[in-house]
Amino acid sequence: MLDRLEFTESKYEEITMKIGDPLVIANQKEWQKLCKEHAELEVVVTKYRIYKKAKEDLETNKEMLKDEADKDMKEMIQDEIKDLIQIKETMQEELRILLLPKDPNDDKNVFIEIRAGAGGDEAALFAANLFRMYTRYAERNKWKVEVMSANETDIGGFKEVVFMVKGDSTYSKFKYESGVHRVQRVPDTESSGRIHTSTATVAVLPEVDDVDIEVSANDLRIDVFRASGNGGQCVNTTDSAVRMTHIPTGLVVSCQDEKSQLKNKEKALKILKSRLFDKAEAERSAGIAEDRKSQVGTGDRSERIRTYNYPQGRVTDHRIGLTLYRLEAFLDGEIDEMMNTLITADQAEKMKAMGNNN
Repeated sequence: MLDRLEFTESKYEEITMKIGDPLVIANQKEWQKLCKEHAELEVVVTKYRIYKKAKEDLETNKEMLKDEADKDMKEMIQDEIKDLIQIKETMQEELRILLLPKDPNDDKNVFIEIRAGAGGDEAALFAANLFRMYTRYAERNKWKVEVMSANETDIGGFKEVVFMVKGDSTYSKFKYESGVHRVQRVPDTESSGRIHTSTATVAVLPEVDDVDIEVSANDLRIDVFRASGNGGQCVNTTDSAVRMTHIPTGLVVSCQDEKSQLKNKEKALKILKSRLFDKAEAERSAGIAEDRKSQVGTGDRSERIRTYNYPQGRVTDHRIGLTLYRLEAFLDGEIDEMMNTLITADQAEKMKAMGNNN
């Protein structure tokens, strides 16, 4: 770990020199790239320098303690040693986490796709509950939510809804939400008071840049049709809705939320690129040895990850065994505790895997 930290500090100092070079500044694209890398390294280097200083001061204080005869001075030095040990251990732990392999998608915006699963109308209503939960969570973090496409039911549910969340490192938070979400509750339409179980599937995809994935126009079939809403309500009277098919993979994306056919095409292409990128990533991950895979946040959409139990007012995440007894607040977007625990559990798994590989 210390070798990696020395290398990181050396690289940081090298980039510090470069970003002050007028020739580099003249190339704005290269300069911005270096500034971003500099900012990322600075977090690690700052903590490493605190760690090194604490380590040096610790050695100095230990030497002073050997030669010190005065009782009061000894106590002062011992107290300082305790503080320095605490600082050194805290920095060491934080540096371990910072040196974990970084997910290159963490800084990206996300597309979230929610689809009603087993349970008919009740599943569609649950999909709408999840959509609201994520929207409220995004609002609390001052992130922007943009609906890309939605297939609503007559009673206010969603058979499918795709939306984008734009903000600081949104993918790093939402990526643990991929999988099957299960709800247990008595539906409004149930007269006998029986508890029903319904499901919805969530998929979380990072927004991809053109440099991440290229799509040839020859590989696309684009059909246009008239957009319409539920309840006989017409969104507009022109053929503005778009159905985009990626011929090589058979992936299909439909968008009809915008009145402009061009805007619907742009949205559909964005979603399609993210799905293609996700498909490629899944195929790549399938080749990684089992012992190197993290047990949290694998993104397997067939995996049941969480249960929302209304009668007991609880939500349970099955991957980490965490149960919270505040379902109402959770569904209102207060999901930070769950998100943070998932991140911590994922980091612990990765640290364990790194230890095994070493």
